[in-house]
Amino acid sequence: MTTTVDRTRLNELTERELARFESEHPKSRSLFERGKANLLAGVPMPWMTEWAGPFPVFVAEAEGARFRDVDGREYVDLCLGDTGAMTGHAPKTAVEAIALQAAKGITLMLPTEDSIWVGAEMQRRFGLPFWQFCLTATDANRFTIRLARAITGRPKILVYNYCYHGSVDETIITIEDGAAGSRPGNVGPPVDPNETTRVVEFNDIDALERALAHGDVACVLAEPALTNIGIVLPDDGYHDALRELTRTHGTYLVIDETHCICAGPGGATKAWGLEPDFLTIGKPLASGVPAACYGMTAEVADRAQAYMDSLPTTDVGGIGGTLSGNALSLSAMRATLETVLTDDAFERMISLGERWADGVKEAIERHRLPWEVQRLGCRAEYWFTPAPPRNGGEAAAADDHELARFTHLYALNRGILLTPFHNMALMSPATTEDDVDAHSRVFDEMCAELMS
Repeated sequence: MTTTVDRTRLNELTERELARFESEHPKSRSLFERGKANLLAGVPMPWMTEWAGPFPVFVAEAEGARFRDVDGREYVDLCLGDTGAMTGHAPKTAVEAIALQAAKGITLMLPTEDSIWVGAEMQRRFGLPFWQFCLTATDANRFTIRLARAITGRPKILVYNYCYHGSVDETIITIEDGAAGSRPGNVGPPVDPNETTRVVEFNDIDALERALAHGDVACVLAEPALTNIGIVLPDDGYHDALRELTRTHGTYLVIDETHCICAGPGGATKAWGLEPDFLTIGKPLASGVPAACYGMTAEVADRAQAYMDSLPTTDVGGIGGTLSGNALSLSAMRATLETVLTDDAFERMISLGERWADGVKEAIERHRLPWEVQRLGCRAEYWFTPAPPRNGGEAAAADDHELARFTHLYALNRGILLTPFHNMALMSPATTEDDVDAHSRVFDEMCAELMS
């Protein structure tokens, strides 16, 4: 960790902000205490406690790029459900479609016409011809891994150090002191991840080639840029090398666009001209309704179908889920892709991402802080380092938990919600220039206080 601010000053300011947070959120505190009677950790999921304050803010309602908490305080939401609400909250056209479909039937284990429309739209956006639907990006990644193993006959996958692909067991692996092992915080891993997975650092072509040379890797599962350890962009030419090496070694390339959809309507795949064999994506596709999908090339589809045809049954094969491809999710996906996350919306969102990054950069330079800003389309983030890391290991080493906690709390107390675990902001179609500028002002004030 690189220390960039005076710790005594930081601690004093943090204590002040904690006191302010507690005094302004009595109803959230009360609900949190009530929740402890019947919810593990007092919340629906344990990670909901990992916000900057001593308890989470409880939400009363949300619309567009803002939400209001139970204490009546309003916030500019730059977290947006960590991409799940990238559409903005409750977009009108999606809500109308959801209500209409709910009245006609939610799930049937049968296809609807919306599935054909959405499949064609995903084909248009990402270039892959064949698609399947599920409920989460975790499911999409799991199912894709199983298909890759089935049709290659290879047992392992390859991922990047400090990657994030949901709660897929094979991907919760890291490199510590040169050795691969279960990532700290991995809850109940079923096996040593070395049995299922090879892991290398992002942007290290030599390490990638050595790992693939074993000949046992069914697929490389990769985000176009790392996003869950902070935004780590690929070096020039890295994706060309990744594609060439996977083809040379008979390994499928899976691109996970779940966070990198922020790069444009076709994600980084379209923006950067990538050529994956599989593509997975979830989170924002249905305006908050659980929905995800995975696409594949014609060659992969032919091999997958041939494999499926060889089985006595496919209903217990580890790919599916009774609610996958349900009518409600697909109706919400169609409305979202057709009317909310449009090509025009992305153009405006990316412009706002640039504006946010510029505002942060100006404050950093004004206060002479050794920090940096990284941006990927309409997602942007600042680092407490003079230069952005090139891989997951460097990004993890650059973490300054105390400073990050303070920056989030300072913003939250002034009506700005950033994404937990990161200093990240995401733009939605409902985000405005005023929202972005509000963050820039708060960020500048925070930097001034830190450096005074």
